[in-house]
Order: sequence, then C-alpha cells, then structure tokens
Amino acid sequence: MRILTLYLTGLIFGAGISVSGMANPAKVLNFFDIAGTWDPSLAFVMGGAVIVTFLGYRFVLKRPMPVMADRFHLPTSRVIDVRLLGGSAVFGAGWGIAGFCPGGALPALGTGNTSVFIFVGALIAGILLARGITAARSSRAATA
Repeated sequence: MRILTLYLTGLIFGAGISVSGMANPAKVLNFFDIAGTWDPSLAFVMGGAVIVTFLGYRFVLKRPMPVMADRFHLPTSRVIDVRLLGGSAVFGAGWGIAGFCPGGALPALGTGNTSVFIFVGALIAGILLARGITAARSSRAATA
C-alpha cells in the first residue's frame, strides 16, 4: 500500500509539473528573463504550491501521527547557515542556467530529450558529491 501511495503521489506531482509547463525549460527560463520574454506563470504555479502546502500541513499536522509512518519527519533546525545558503544558491543557479529543477526534470525524462538526461546525470553527481563532502567532514570532525 505504501509503494502504491508513493507512486500515485509522484504521478500526481509529475502530472502537475507537466500540465503547468514547468517541465519545459524554455518556460522556466522565460520567467527569469525579466527584460525580455518574461512569463509570470511560474510565479502562479509557485504561489499555488505554497497555498496547497500551507493548508495541507495545517490539516495533516492536526493528526497525532502520519497514516503510513510512526512519526512525522519534520526539520528540527531553524538555523540559516552557510550550508543552507550555499545549497540554495547552487540550486537557483542550476535552475536559472538549465531551466530545470529536480521536480521538473524527472517528469521530463519521459520526453527522451538528451539535455534532460544530462541534467539528471549532473544532478545525481552533485548529490553524490555533496554526500561525500558531508561524510568526509563528519569523519574529520569525529576524529578531531
């Protein structure tokens, strides 16, 4: 049941990304082209996502526990540090350069476009690199 729920959730998310046009890098890049062919529709998509998330969290967090887990897994840190800011900057730069975010790239894999596969490969390499750096830092801190 859990796998089916995960699959359906991903399917709905991917459909939303595709229907909104966010799997099209040209549409995303036009959002950032304020002086040129600016397309504000991404702002409406993000605003809708924020509203749905805000209401969804209010509804779900009223429950004593999740339906398919033993507890809620929510972030505990409220610190805005260099790591968070650096990661956000890398994410934004990658999104602005390629026109893809991870959520938009995964549904776009179905198009068979080579640039999407290159982006996802670079995304996976970046994730593995970040995990390696974090593990190396943790190891160094543990031995010091």
